[in-house]
Amino acid sequence: MPFSFQEYLTARNIDTSNRYLNYEALFFDYVCETSLPKGVELREGGFDMIYEYLEAIYATIVEKDITQRHQINDKRAFGNITKFLASNIGSPLSPGNIAKTLKQDGQHTHNTTVEKYLDYLTASFLFYKVNRFDLKGKKQLATQAKYYIADAGLLNILGGKERSTDRGHILENVVYLELLRRGNKIWTGTARNNEVDFVCKTKTGDIEYFQVAWQMTSETTVEREFGALEKINDNYPKFLLSSDSFTQNRGGIIHLNVFNWLLEAD
Repeated sequence: MPFSFQEYLTARNIDTSNRYLNYEALFFDYVCETSLPKGVELREGGFDMIYEYLEAIYATIVEKDITQRHQINDKRAFGNITKFLASNIGSPLSPGNIAKTLKQDGQHTHNTTVEKYLDYLTASFLFYKVNRFDLKGKKQLATQAKYYIADAGLLNILGGKERSTDRGHILENVVYLELLRRGNKIWTGTARNNEVDFVCKTKTGDIEYFQVAWQMTSETTVEREFGALEKINDNYPKFLLSSDSFTQNRGGIIHLNVFNWLLEAD
């Protein structure tokens, strides 16, 4: 896996014992440039060098390895599906709704082909697939998975300069990868009128729930994010992660600053 946020700061010789560090600015470097070790080394040469490196990585993984190994003839459709996933990280997707979107764009790619392409992309570790978990029935569901990208820096290549993925989904992507690094099995939680970002089974077999939001800027956001966790009727730990400096627990839900959480030793 690429660098975690903590490993990235270490690679840049940032002293995390400094209480006055601007973690938000460093986080934006981390997700807007790259978390790949070689890319971090290239920082001194400027962003153009990082961009060239990311282009080369993408060309090697997608255009050479995957398309050649699996003998993909319709490279345009495959490229478009890759870009579609990148611009919809953290959103529920199915082969059917991806095929439908491509069709609106004049491309006729069958559901089963889309499904195969998605399998190739996750097998290459370019994307990670997260299945849905029924919070009420306590079972895994087969439809509408979410996808996260291995390195947010690759969105520069896949989404172009106008990266359409919002800060909340980028943060969700980083939290997902960190939960994975910490040895969790991860699902996205769903029930009628309720979605929870992550349901985790820890290394010790315990259950934990995580909700991720960029900032708790309005009463609506506060109610939505806390409310999603409050609707879960069990006593397992529930965490809300956001970039807010001031956090406030509510109803047994632990609200944490996400940068501090990312820097916690597991």
